[in-house]
Amino acid sequence: MAAGLFELRKDAITGWWVATVVDREFHRDRFARAAEPVADVDCQNCRLPDGPGVRTRTLKDFAFHTVGTDDEARELDRGVAQVAIATARASGSWRTVVAPPGEHRALHAVGSATIEALVEGARSALAEAQHAGQTDYLQVVQNWGVQAGARTNHLCLDLYDLPQVPHRIAEEVGGAARFVIREGECPFCRLVRDEVRRRGRLVWEDADSVAFAPFASRSPFELWIVPRRHDADFARAGARDVAATAEALRQVLATLAAALDGPPYNLVLHTAPLREQVDATYHWHWEIHPRLREIAGLELGTGLPVNPVSPEDAVEELLSRARSLAGASG
Repeated sequence: MAAGLFELRKDAITGWWVATVVDREFHRDRFARAAEPVADVDCQNCRLPDGPGVRTRTLKDFAFHTVGTDDEARELDRGVAQVAIATARASGSWRTVVAPPGEHRALHAVGSATIEALVEGARSALAEAQHAGQTDYLQVVQNWGVQAGARTNHLCLDLYDLPQVPHRIAEEVGGAARFVIREGECPFCRLVRDEVRRRGRLVWEDADSVAFAPFASRSPFELWIVPRRHDADFARAGARDVAATAEALRQVLATLAAALDGPPYNLVLHTAPLREQVDATYHWHWEIHPRLREIAGLELGTGLPVNPVSPEDAVEELLSRARSLAGASG
């Protein structure tokens, strides 16, 4: 790898650039960072809703109020008394799929059945949102640790039913469509094939899924889990897809936890928008973003992500730690 402070890398799907540091020796003590627990004295997810297993809890029926620009917000405020319910701009919801009562362990540490039930809860919510046809995108996330914005220690997946397609998703959908027109195939399918062949950024694989650090990783130890089978919409995932997703999440998050002392992270699902047909061009996948450092001025001032650990170095560290721990336990 060429020496130099920054190596500018381009995301082949979105066209966005990342500055990757490639001339700095990796020091584990700078990035191994345990997730801090939330000061959660009374865990409501243990009590609500009633029931012993995985449940879905509604936190807000209408979580988003579209006001637009400052001028539009003022106009809306002046005319709020005359707005009919049918035309009100409050929409969406915030729900959470919660693990059984008392389950405060990390996702990789619970049984496969619980992970599958959580993932199936998210899949079912996507299918319901599509059928309702009232919003544009359902974002599935897990925030683990205070540093990642978690508000509870209870294992859960949050569901944000949004009245608009998020910018990141729109860029991926559009970029993937342009890639298909230009190259004649889904960019995510090509990524799966290329990462398995090259292996330098490959973290884990099985017959159903491939996990790797993307070439233009925006943050240290960013990982993607991409299914081998092409499908744009996770709402259509079958029982095998759900089980495969659960196993991939368990394996990859366990590797990350072993290498970096159980770090805080955000887990996000990228899937097709609820009202768009992108079957030929998009490909659902999960992204893991460990929260290992603070954002600095260059990134805030330019919007250019700066990754202080190259994805190649990150994968080397993950796999070497995994081999070391396996050897110690053997």
